[in-house]
Amino acid sequence: MKTTINFKAINRLAIPATIAGIAEPLLSITDTAIVGNIPVDGVESLAAAGIVGSFLSMLIWVLGQTRSAISAIISQYLGAGRIEDVKTLPAQAIFLNISLSLLILGSTIFIVEDIFKLFNASGKILDYCVSYYSIRVWGFPLTLFVFAVMGIFRGLQNTYYPMIIAITGAVLNIGLDFLLVYGVEGWIPALYLDGAAYASLIAQGSMAVMAFILLYTKTDISLKLRFPFNPELGRLIGMSLNLFVRTIALNTAMLLAVREATDMGPRYIGAHTIAINLWLFSSFFIDGYGAAANIMGGRLLGAKDYNGLWTLAKKITGYGSVVSLVLMLAAFLFYDPIGNVFSNETIVLETFYAVFFILILGLPINTVAFVLDGLFKGLGEMKYLRNTLLAATFLGFIPVLYLGKYMDWKLYGIWMAFTVWMLIRGAALVWKFRRKFRPLLQNA
Repeated sequence: MKTTINFKAINRLAIPATIAGIAEPLLSITDTAIVGNIPVDGVESLAAAGIVGSFLSMLIWVLGQTRSAISAIISQYLGAGRIEDVKTLPAQAIFLNISLSLLILGSTIFIVEDIFKLFNASGKILDYCVSYYSIRVWGFPLTLFVFAVMGIFRGLQNTYYPMIIAITGAVLNIGLDFLLVYGVEGWIPALYLDGAAYASLIAQGSMAVMAFILLYTKTDISLKLRFPFNPELGRLIGMSLNLFVRTIALNTAMLLAVREATDMGPRYIGAHTIAINLWLFSSFFIDGYGAAANIMGGRLLGAKDYNGLWTLAKKITGYGSVVSLVLMLAAFLFYDPIGNVFSNETIVLETFYAVFFILILGLPINTVAFVLDGLFKGLGEMKYLRNTLLAATFLGFIPVLYLGKYMDWKLYGIWMAFTVWMLIRGAALVWKFRRKFRPLLQNA
């Protein structure tokens, strides 16, 4: 069946994927906004939430790459008309992923304090980090399961059910945040930062249950583990390992930024926490078109429709660019009110406002990088994505970061490093796509 590539077809996948994609950063943003306004030790609580959130994001992103690998393989087989050949693959992949996540969970829970000392956390901030992480970490395997199920749905060209799962989790998390962080007099005690952790954990559990029910009732994909291993399991593991290395490079940049901001003091890590959450929110917002590129690109490659693939890349980058321009306009129009949502500490807000413009101006660069990143995942080009991230991180981000430290640029140095990082990523993907697929287009 020929894949239709037009505005309606792309946005039918991109819009639900955008809503689903922003669920994770929305959970973090909710925690950041509510925790940042805690009446007791608000700055310290905000700093702890940022540090723990960055570390958990690293764990989730590193192991959550199976989602992209599952989606790519299923969509390619769907395009080739051979979907029956990979029906045993999802259960095997999820079993391996969850087993690894439990192993990592067990190994970190006993050295929590040492982990966050590496981020230069100390005193009250360290105490809050340990308490917050010890609750939230139990949602880690649940989130990985949800990610894997979303990957299955994406491979089947369905972003609607992932959207429903994500909306449910986000709404539940927001409601529970208000109830558990601030409490209800005479009914629920105020748990402050721990309340935000419990809210996230309950929301993650609810999303996992919902994902299981939808997969069981709406598809004929079974999660029952069957042997022998699917022939594509080796390729899936190889793709996941390349993404694993890539994500380590990605999180090296993220965690080094958090470490340097923490070393500057509470006001800087507080401001950086606000900025990075907004950066992630906008990134996942744009990444909805990356998800559509992933889904459609894999199917077009499976069908060997290179003309369609070229058309898809041009159209979807254009649509994503329009979204980024809208986000830029909204951010500049609401420059001050956005900061006030996250904190009532004047010193934190002043520090944040000083660098917010850098984040906003980088949105178009992010669009190219994220959209083509999604397309390359759908094409199974995980090795090139790995090499691109390694180069961008170690030849771009880290040198600029430490140049900024040497020059005492404070948060300016961190956000200039992020801009260079994304510029290298986007430029490398544009070059590779044109070099590999333009000859195929000419010969098609």
